[in-house]
Amino acid sequence: MFESIQQDLKYYLRSGNMVTRLILVNCIVFVAIVLIKVFTRDWQGGQDGSIYVWLVDENLKISSNIKEALFHPWTFITHMFLHEGPWHLLWNMLWLFWMGRIFGDLVGDRKILPTYILGGLCGVVFMMLMAILIPNVIGDKALGASAAVSAIMLAAATTAPDSEMRFIIIGSIRLKYIALVFIVLQLLYSTASNTGGHFAHLGGAFFGWFSIVSLRRGYSLTAWFENLFDKKKKRVVSNPNMKVAHRSKLLDKSKKSSSGSALKDVDKILEKIKRKGIESLSKEEKRILDQASQE
Repeated sequence: MFESIQQDLKYYLRSGNMVTRLILVNCIVFVAIVLIKVFTRDWQGGQDGSIYVWLVDENLKISSNIKEALFHPWTFITHMFLHEGPWHLLWNMLWLFWMGRIFGDLVGDRKILPTYILGGLCGVVFMMLMAILIPNVIGDKALGASAAVSAIMLAAATTAPDSEMRFIIIGSIRLKYIALVFIVLQLLYSTASNTGGHFAHLGGAFFGWFSIVSLRRGYSLTAWFENLFDKKKKRVVSNPNMKVAHRSKLLDKSKKSSSGSALKDVDKILEKIKRKGIESLSKEEKRILDQASQE
């Protein structure tokens, strides 16, 4: 049984899309940390073991103090794959799945990881700035993928604001209203508890929004990150045929190199997504959009 599970994990990590890979990595890290906590716990004293405290609290969580964080530079990445409990993990992974699927279909799978990582880092910057401005309110340590997921959420909502998500009880809601409610709640809760965390969420959300605004103007904030893992010819915009991008000189050159009929098809598909949501696409339309995002 365990061998079969291991083979499945390897398969999805190799061949799954980036959203699937990120979810798996977060879940694997969570299980590993839980096992370390269980096997190193001082059950008689009711406290976490010294190994767990040293590993997680001191070497994996990110400090809100910039000087301390710089002495542990790896924590800028490790903290966004840690979660406090199963509910913390579950909600973050659900939102990553929902919003990441929409964002990946619209802009391309290769932008998921850069937006996740850079959004998480932007969240750290916001948290550290607030720790300087209000030092007695912001907590010492932070962890979680919430800031990174917030970046994916706002990027999806900015790309296709009128696309809808269907909820069991309340029905369909447009992404722009989901994003608006999210931002308002973060501002409200920042005065109650976990102030640093809520400002980190806002930082991640800001990056997601600004990255799409920049993309529309013909400049990708994530291009350099994408090119680190891409051996193909470097590009400034991963999908120059996006309807959401304004027609800069760079985009015009890219469009001239593509067939006119293909461009019209992509434009029609993107317009349909804005009106009816990505769920309304047929298999053929999804294939065309996916092919365009890889060009």
